[in-house]
Amino acid sequence: MPNFRELLNAAKAQIREVDTAEADELRQQPGAVVLDVREPEEYEQGAIPGALHIVRGQLESNIEGKVPDRATPLIVHCASGIRSAFAAKTLGELGYTDVVHVAGGFNKWKDEGRDWAAPRKLTAEQRNRYQRHILLPEVDVEGQLKLLDAKVLLLGAGCLGSPAALYLAAAGVGTLGIIDMDVVDESNLQRQILHNMDRIGDRKVDSAKKTITLINPDVNVVTFDLRLGADNVVDILSQFDIVVDGTDNFPTRFLVNDASVKLGIPVVHGSIFRFEGMITVFDPKRGPTYRDMVPQPPPAELAPSCSEAGVLGVLPGIIGTLQAIETVKLILDLGDPLIGRLLAYDSLEATFREYKVRVDPTNEITYENRDRIVVAELDDLCMPHPLQAPAAS
Repeated sequence: MPNFRELLNAAKAQIREVDTAEADELRQQPGAVVLDVREPEEYEQGAIPGALHIVRGQLESNIEGKVPDRATPLIVHCASGIRSAFAAKTLGELGYTDVVHVAGGFNKWKDEGRDWAAPRKLTAEQRNRYQRHILLPEVDVEGQLKLLDAKVLLLGAGCLGSPAALYLAAAGVGTLGIIDMDVVDESNLQRQILHNMDRIGDRKVDSAKKTITLINPDVNVVTFDLRLGADNVVDILSQFDIVVDGTDNFPTRFLVNDASVKLGIPVVHGSIFRFEGMITVFDPKRGPTYRDMVPQPPPAELAPSCSEAGVLGVLPGIIGTLQAIETVKLILDLGDPLIGRLLAYDSLEATFREYKVRVDPTNEITYENRDRIVVAELDDLCMPHPLQAPAAS
């Protein structure tokens, strides 16, 4: 029966060992990943900047989710070089082909004065709150910190804004802006679940803030009890990373489009009508925008509002929740967001259909023309204002 020393020597015989100087050079390679396999309390005391942290006991179950490409150069270290040797051997057995372990580990790295820092960390309360996120290798602590750093603007605290706000707050999005200039009415309560009977007559932004704060005190709620217009849209949107569009009128949608394209900010768009809803993502840097999908608004008789045509009260919960999911995906750079794709939902048929959204080559309101876009009040046809002349060189 081999003893510990014999097992360690056997592991080292099957792996490549490098010193800290070579490890420092290797981590500069494009695509290289520094893998820290120490325990959480060790990692929190200091780590190599940018290192991927997976504790040794969870390596086998988590590494594939974190590093799916088995050709990725991996530079594995622990505190002194023992756990990393066994980890490197395991990675080889899992099919990773470019793995080295660092002799002397982080202790030697730090003693030599190489680059290190105390990583940001979650509080004990936050670890408990977001435990189910942390268990996901695609999210983990790093992703949760991204969520806490994110700033998302919700256009409206009504049908779509309600479920989106609830789930984004629960997910730990650190700053939620809410624009709405309406008051809570009893007729809202059939679908606008941010509000309740006790708040009838209250400003919607105030009611929304109360609800969100009760769900998650981590969230900073920034309220805008005003009409979104050409005089303030650029200033307001520029304070946020992503816009969740729950507006119900075409002039505002086109105005938001022009401002978001000018700023390069993604818009997670949702809309509902009676028993149907749809959602897409307009990212001006990566795909089509609202003006590509809707060059001009349809006649009013073909697009009545919910107050005129009605809406199934549960439907906004589906579409607004999908908007929250797409927002989280954008923050975490997860999966395949609905960029260039329109997802339509029919609640009566219980079906989803997907449609392609293409860039309109005649549309001049593009990110490439951002410095020339004029954001101003729109006429009834919502046509964009002519582009400014290029700045003189």
